Amino acid sequence: MKKPFKLLAAMAIVASMFMPGGEVFAQDSLDDFKEEQIKHRGETFRVLITANSEQEVQQLQQSFELRNEFEDHSFTADVTEKEFQALKNMPHITVEKVEILSIQMEPSSLIVSDEVDAAAASQSVPWGIKAIYNDNNLTSTSGGSNIRIAVLDTGVNVNHSDLYYTSEQCKDFTQQAPIVNNTCTDRNGHGTHVAGTALGDGGDDKKGVYGVAPNAKLWAYKVLNDSGSGYADDIANAIRHVADQASSQRVKAIINMSLGSNGESSLITNAVNYANDRGVLVVAAAGNDGYSPGSIDYPAALPSVIAVANLENRLENGTFRVANSSSRGYTSSAGDYVIQRGDIELSAPGTSIFSTWYNGGYATISGTSMATPHVAGLAAKVWAENPSFTNAQLRANLQNRAKSYDILGGYYAGIGDDIASGFGFARVR
Repeated sequence: MKKPFKLLAAMAIVASMFMPGGEVFAQDSLDDFKEEQIKHRGETFRVLITANSEQEVQQLQQSFELRNEFEDHSFTADVTEKEFQALKNMPHITVEKVEILSIQMEPSSLIVSDEVDAAAASQSVPWGIKAIYNDNNLTSTSGGSNIRIAVLDTGVNVNHSDLYYTSEQCKDFTQQAPIVNNTCTDRNGHGTHVAGTALGDGGDDKKGVYGVAPNAKLWAYKVLNDSGSGYADDIANAIRHVADQASSQRVKAIINMSLGSNGESSLITNAVNYANDRGVLVVAAAGNDGYSPGSIDYPAALPSVIAVANLENRLENGTFRVANSSSRGYTSSAGDYVIQRGDIELSAPGTSIFSTWYNGGYATISGTSMATPHVAGLAAKVWAENPSFTNAQLRANLQNRAKSYDILGGYYAGIGDDIASGFGFARVR
């Protein structure tokens, strides 16, 4: 079949944008050539390109470097505004900008500890861990054996003394290649903090931080840059990779995503469905957009994802209180104990959470980002104790645990399934 003339012409126009003035660059390597291209092209952004056939995809990839490839003749690439407009004019092709997601912490809450170990700061077992274990005298934690917790975040310092022995995979989805093995450098701190809450093991001297499930194994997947934001296609690629890894290794996996955005990404939605269908449990931060109804971020807003709210370490009406900053669900779907789009499902400690930090030390942060790994860790602990559970049965178990500790504190919190705390606070006991 001959290439349509309009498609050929449009591709020629796009290709010419890569070589301004028809200039040819004599470079010593392909990397140098690409750097020169980028310098001349100017600022780029990520787009999803969908064609009608595989042949058209291959033709387009002659002009655009493939970032991630998806089903239905779709792939992502970085383009300039001019290239984006040219693509929009191509026949039989759809193009859309890829959503950017960010970490779900409150930046002003960050306090980096001067202490060299958690015990010196009297935080070896932080308040959130004691709360979820329902034991104020707790001195260590246990559980999670044979379960994998995939932390999709800014990376993780897997050499941190409290995470070193839990780390099993370390991968980067943000570099030029779609997946780079054995590197997941965290220069932000957020991902290391999240990992410590989920499965910190206290370190060799047992003076470090304990997470909810210290016997679980960590899959540290860097999907966000050092500023704490990242493209949806890289995140979707990582979600699918977790599912494929869990399936090929025949292990049970939980995905923790302490990240989000106001808009839905079809790439992430499809990836979450892919993971769910393959037995993975997905947990995400509800967001920190305040207590206005209907403010939950994606992917937490998806019915296939457990959306987690942020609890403060203070009592109101006899229970912990949902933070004002924690996003709320829709009043129209509250009260029925049925998860719909935009619903809060569970709540967990998320304010003033002490955990591991990327510099090898510790820090305190607040946000739904910090609440989410409490739930991921609890899920790992419960799954290890009930290995025959499917991901759906595990989710139901967590919901039932939450119903036994209703949350009555905070705006819109009340008896039963509410838009602030969801089903309630799921605990170990």
